[in-house]
Amino acid sequence: MTLKVLAVVSEIYPLVKTGGLADVAGALPGALATEDIAVTTLIPGYPAVMAELKKPEVVHTFPGLFGHDARLLKAHAKGLDLLVLDAPHLFNRPGNPYVDGDGRDWMDNPLRFAALSRVAAEIGQGLVPRLTPDVIHAHDWQTGLTAAYMRYDERVAIPTVMTVHNLAFQGQYGRDLLPALGLPARAYAVDGVEYYGTIGFLKAGLQLSDRITTVSPTYAAEIRTGEGGMGLDGLLRSRGNAVSGILNGIDTAVWNPATDTSIAAPYDLAKMAGRAVNKKALQQRLGLDVDPNALIFGVVSRLSWQKGLDLLLDRLPVILGSGGQLALLGSGEPWLANGFGGATTLHRGRVGMINGYDEGLAHLIQAGSDVILVPSRFEPCGLTQLCALRYGALPLVSRVGGLADTVIDANEVALAAGVGTGVQFNPVNGDALESAILRTANLWRDRPAWKRMQKNAMKTDVSWTRPAAAYARLYRELVAGHAG
Repeated sequence: MTLKVLAVVSEIYPLVKTGGLADVAGALPGALATEDIAVTTLIPGYPAVMAELKKPEVVHTFPGLFGHDARLLKAHAKGLDLLVLDAPHLFNRPGNPYVDGDGRDWMDNPLRFAALSRVAAEIGQGLVPRLTPDVIHAHDWQTGLTAAYMRYDERVAIPTVMTVHNLAFQGQYGRDLLPALGLPARAYAVDGVEYYGTIGFLKAGLQLSDRITTVSPTYAAEIRTGEGGMGLDGLLRSRGNAVSGILNGIDTAVWNPATDTSIAAPYDLAKMAGRAVNKKALQQRLGLDVDPNALIFGVVSRLSWQKGLDLLLDRLPVILGSGGQLALLGSGEPWLANGFGGATTLHRGRVGMINGYDEGLAHLIQAGSDVILVPSRFEPCGLTQLCALRYGALPLVSRVGGLADTVIDANEVALAAGVGTGVQFNPVNGDALESAILRTANLWRDRPAWKRMQKNAMKTDVSWTRPAAAYARLYRELVAGHAG
């Protein structure tokens, strides 16, 4: 029997994207279809979303939804089955979904995403009978109140799943907002939405959803520790077996070096010559010296403390001293952007950087780099290293979260067994990163061993096949338990 799932997200690729959440939300529905799971995604009606809708069906109207009237639209766009919350007073804003032109959070973000959660709960409770799902799957803090609305409405409820993509973003707001959010006073309790004297959107989802998943088994363990739990470890430990980790995959049709139109030349395991063409194209694009023997370290990342880019900036001389080059695409904290920007001048031809994001260039960096660096201090799953495996750019990663779960370190035993796919380092500090860079440079000098690792990497299954099967099992367990 086909199971109907309502996914609730604040962004979805290719309609609107700021990070990995959008990639997951965009790819998972197609993968789940092979498991006889029909996913409809509820998404805010941002301008970029509304522009892609062709003759949407109005399935409900909301008079005075958090200030003004709104509509619920049913549509199909970019291969996705969508329900779109058309609330111009909340979502008809240019640019980033979460922040204004100066990079500050929109002041009404709690109301904007409470509206999304409120509507998700209404759909789950039969707002439009023909669209009522069997399971609601909410993602990240922006949808955390979905389970709260369902719990405190005390109407017929369906099972809910809450997925944490990054525990660092929790959505905490003043308790005085409780009436404006339409939640009863009793919701403001330790076993409800209260969180250290605030209303915690993510906390509410973790407390009140039937099941909690995060995007790798190691991260699921890390967030239940004092060091990695960011204040929520006690709650997560108390949920016991309700918490699990399911690795992300990537869309292997979008990320396919054999068919990728964003790169300079296609290639696959049988015909690897295209990699050299892409390496030259990348060097030319970023103003690097064209040298086929230079070891290119590629980075596609937010420039932030979490991503460990300060460690990389500090150890940049190690890369250059080993004869390497750095190709970087990213934006974020100004001091890091300025630091890497200054390095492009100081080390012209050795360091290249584009400050911003360019989807096509991200593909070229994967296809043209020899190594993809991901030195994160914590990383729930990470998609960059999965793309790197697919493209034969060996990942150099910190041993945390999903990075630990997806990359096999090329230590002496792994090399002897012929199973290594990259390099891991731990602890996450500059000295360990330096050691990993030097170890990678030594591996590069042994080209036969390097090619064996490339082959291992490119043969790794980074698709959504296994994760989709795991989600399908979870949904069916919940529905069966709910029916019982």
